[in-house]
Amino acid sequence: MASGNKLFGKRIKELREKKHYTQEQLSEIVDLDYQTISRIETGSYFTSYENLEKLAKAFHVEIKDLFDTKHLEETIDLEKEITKMFKQASEEEKKIIYKIVSAIIK
Repeated sequence: MASGNKLFGKRIKELREKKHYTQEQLSEIVDLDYQTISRIETGSYFTSYENLEKLAKAFHVEIKDLFDTKHLEETIDLEKEITKMFKQASEEEKKIIYKIVSAIIK
């Protein structure tokens, strides 16, 4: 299971992308350095209540909605599992995996 900060960060990134904001655009809207937005999104930094208010306002949601991460937990666990399997795969298997994923995503 992912840490709370990582889930929160994924949620912020999800909301930002839903609004089609870049990190730089969001940083201007909420008056934070874009590197701070990046650190929040990667889960390496948490922020103040004042900034939570600014983020909620920028996304037109309530503060509690910033913490609605239940739907992200499974995705993070899947990503970890896929990464683990990929690291254990042979070079030939990695090439096959790449082809399959590329075909699905395109």
